[in-house]
Amino acid sequence: MGCTTERVQLICGFYFWEGVEKMIKINGAAADKYEGQTVAQALTDLGYKTKFIAVEYNGEILPKSCYGDTHIKQGDVIEVVNFVGGG
Repeated sequence: MGCTTERVQLICGFYFWEGVEKMIKINGAAADKYEGQTVAQALTDLGYKTKFIAVEYNGEILPKSCYGDTHIKQGDVIEVVNFVGGG
C-alpha cells in the first residue's frame, strides 16, 4: 500500500459540492490554514506527538509512514485520536 490519496472515501465529516465552499476540517474544526502542508507538518504545529496518535484521513486510517507524503487539500477531513495510558 503506497501513500496515495487518489481514492477519497468520506465516512465522517463534511464535503461540499456545486459552488459551495469546500473546507479542511481537523477534529471537526475548520483548518484551512493547513492547506498545502503535509499531515506531519500540521500535526507538529498542533502539538501532537506522532508516537501516541492515529490519524483518520478522509475516512481511512493513514499509515504513519505516509504523514510526511500526504498533502492537505480543500475538502479533506482529518481526525486525530490520542492514545492515553492508565489503569
